[in-house]
Amino acid sequence: MRGVGAATSRAEALAWLAENFENAGLDEPRREARLALCEAGGLTPAALIAAPEAALGEPAAARLVDLAARRAAGEPLSKIAGRREFWGLALAVSPDVLDPRPETETLVEAALKLLGSRRRDPLRILDLGVGSGAILCALLTECPAALGLGVDASAAAVSIARRNVEACGLAARADVRLGSWTEGVEGPFDLIVSNPPYIPSADVDGLERAVRDYDPRLALDGGPDGLDAYRAILPASVALLAPGGRLLVEVGAGQGGAVLGLAARLGFVHAETRRDLAGVERVVVGQRPA
Repeated sequence: MRGVGAATSRAEALAWLAENFENAGLDEPRREARLALCEAGGLTPAALIAAPEAALGEPAAARLVDLAARRAAGEPLSKIAGRREFWGLALAVSPDVLDPRPETETLVEAALKLLGSRRRDPLRILDLGVGSGAILCALLTECPAALGLGVDASAAAVSIARRNVEACGLAARADVRLGSWTEGVEGPFDLIVSNPPYIPSADVDGLERAVRDYDPRLALDGGPDGLDAYRAILPASVALLAPGGRLLVEVGAGQGGAVLGLAARLGFVHAETRRDLAGVERVVVGQRPA
């Protein structure tokens, strides 16, 4: 089959997609094909299984051809669809924001465990480098009395984060503003979180194309050693945290020790790392002394 058209069945389209994605070198081409077909056709996985011989129809076939070309070129399906699920929330994404990834849920999980019974208190939460708003929306969803502030240096990211805050029903409890890290931010906060850029500058061009070509460099490039953002965030957080308040930052593989050392020098206590599901030290936690 050379291509797809309105009369092409879902099963035929699935085989065509899988072949194209395998030739393009995508991992798990059959899985990718199912996801792409469901997206283009507005189908659920159950509907795809229930009626594999149903024809695509003209609109779905046209969408599928475009989607297949973009995905085969390396564009993530989330960026093509304009949305990504994170912590059970359907969030808008665009080329202007980092695609929220499952490993970042480690930070949310760690924060909620540390808060424990305080999750229902009127907390103040600060998200630095808010991006799509994924972390902030997840935490505010789980902390029903909390107020949140998100800050980002990208005006386009601020727009996306505000859109997600609104869509999640959190607009009354969240503010998202344009700014450089903590500039103009006033505390105290009970919780400060951040997934900052942490890729060493020289390594950015060697990243997989789905990241290198479709995530904003501003959200990736962490300076010569990847640690520039932490040198800005951690010292400022000492003054912005309430006594006993917590700081949680996502880190890249192998960076946990360096960030822990910085936290210790700044006076954070109970500093430790948390591992993601792959066993990678993904989050550094620190507490301002009470």
